[in-house]
Amino acid sequence: MNIPERINALRALMEKNHFDAYLVPTDDNHQSEYVGEHFKARAFITGFTGSAGTAVITKDEAGLWTDGRYFIQAAQQLEGSGVTLFKMGEPGVPTVEEYIAGILPQGGTLGFDGRVVAMGEGQSLEAAVLAKEGKINYSMDLIDEIWEDRPPLSEKPAFALGEEYTGESTASKLSRIREAMKTAGANVHVVAALDDICWTTNLRGDDIEYFPLLLSYAIITMDEMKFYVDERKLSEEIKEKLAKDNISLHPYNAIYEDVKSFRNGDAVLVDPSRLNYALYNNLPEGVKVIEQMNPEILMKAMKNEVELKNIINAHIKDGVAVTRFMYWLKKNVGKIEITELSAAEKLDSFRKEQEGYLWQSFEPICGSGEHAAIVHYAATPETDIPVVTDGLFLTDTGGGYLEGSTDITRTFAFGKLTDRMKEDFTTVLLCNLHLARAVFLYGTAGYNLDILARQPAWERGINFNHGTGHGVGYLMNIHEAPSGFRIAIREKEKAPLEEGMVITNEPGIYIEGSHGIRTENEMVVRKGIANEYGQFMYFEPITYVPIDLDAVLPDMMTAEDKKQLNEYHAKVYEIIAPHLNDEEREWLKEYTRAI
Repeated sequence: MNIPERINALRALMEKNHFDAYLVPTDDNHQSEYVGEHFKARAFITGFTGSAGTAVITKDEAGLWTDGRYFIQAAQQLEGSGVTLFKMGEPGVPTVEEYIAGILPQGGTLGFDGRVVAMGEGQSLEAAVLAKEGKINYSMDLIDEIWEDRPPLSEKPAFALGEEYTGESTASKLSRIREAMKTAGANVHVVAALDDICWTTNLRGDDIEYFPLLLSYAIITMDEMKFYVDERKLSEEIKEKLAKDNISLHPYNAIYEDVKSFRNGDAVLVDPSRLNYALYNNLPEGVKVIEQMNPEILMKAMKNEVELKNIINAHIKDGVAVTRFMYWLKKNVGKIEITELSAAEKLDSFRKEQEGYLWQSFEPICGSGEHAAIVHYAATPETDIPVVTDGLFLTDTGGGYLEGSTDITRTFAFGKLTDRMKEDFTTVLLCNLHLARAVFLYGTAGYNLDILARQPAWERGINFNHGTGHGVGYLMNIHEAPSGFRIAIREKEKAPLEEGMVITNEPGIYIEGSHGIRTENEMVVRKGIANEYGQFMYFEPITYVPIDLDAVLPDMMTAEDKKQLNEYHAKVYEIIAPHLNDEEREWLKEYTRAI
């Protein structure tokens, strides 16, 4: 079926079940940012394949809500589908809840699969529906009924990370979690977020492409942890280790019945953004529900010294791979056929040469020319084009290593560039440098610093329609709460920047139909001096790859900017050069030269 046929089939089921509207989010059962093939229901029903978006289907309308990263991509993919694009955050565009409140008839019914809607989102939808004296039916997965060749749930095996990688045992982590539960006044903690569970158990999986996560749930009490997972994925060695930590195994879906058995007087700690609506609604009426951010979030965001040492080693390996890729591009673009897809494959081949490399840490973004203006562009055989011989080529990629995950964006220049391209490239560089050299008092959150990265662009009347940075997990989610740089204040990102957090710095400029530029380094939050004014903090960049000097206009830079870039490039050369051959080393010397 094509998209209009799928929507018509869904509408037939909606009519049969007396639904006036049906909501299809991006999420899986665990509110993951990226989901396995089985859970890509929103892509199935709309044709939009971006990582974020919500579809709402009514009897005569179909809409898709997504953010600024995907406006261009969504407009292209929705063309001819009958699905209307709602650009989130734009003036006059209603939220999903406002739209539903507006179109739902008095006493109408909203339907959705409650397992793929977050508890907090479900509560917001309740308010919208109650305004029309309507009701919600969250017990039916209508997409499953029309998706005839739906991929099954992953059955890939899990693997364990030793303490030489994690720096902390599962027993220690559980002890810290239980202390946090006591502080919150809880004796039970229900966990559905995959990264929180993987961090706690020191396990990783392969259930979501690119992301080493394991489909599972957990119930943590003061004396045991119930682990809901497909037992076939676990080796005997893993099972024995779990048993020693008093972690019992249970079927993946058994949690939905088990939470019903909580006793009156139990105080259950849940995270409204990380627990699904169906699971929340299965909690008995007699229990006290304590709603707050999962304690695991902040614990895993603050990397310990073992993790940080490993992460930096991963970045050295990745820096070697990406620097060799840059050298290869500079020597071969215009001489041999190189396309967006073949370039991505070549970069992956360089990463595969590094010890401890597992797989790419997210779907590669390789945009040539005007494709680079699509913020989260992913090339396909249908869209694949050659790397430009005169212009800019943006690559946003990453590697998953046993020592951690990497995320790096570099924009490479080839042939003749327009003055506008060089001005935009240098502006993005200035945005990156200004944020990287921030010094700030402890207690500062990422949104307090975002203006430092945007000011050079704003001074030219330009903006970029995405966050400036995000936290990075340790061989886990490439986007990790609670840290981030952005204009908007998100509730989950109000936490101050803590020592040991790893966060990206990735401003950009995107000119539709012409070019796109993004420059991204990862940084570690470090403690600086402490005095009568408080504890000062700073950032240490840990990405070691040249920024393409072929596109830089030194006249746009102050002496301080140049000094900062030169010091960064000197460090790149010092760290990466010993791993290169003589020819590559001579080339690197030129591309890390002082300006």
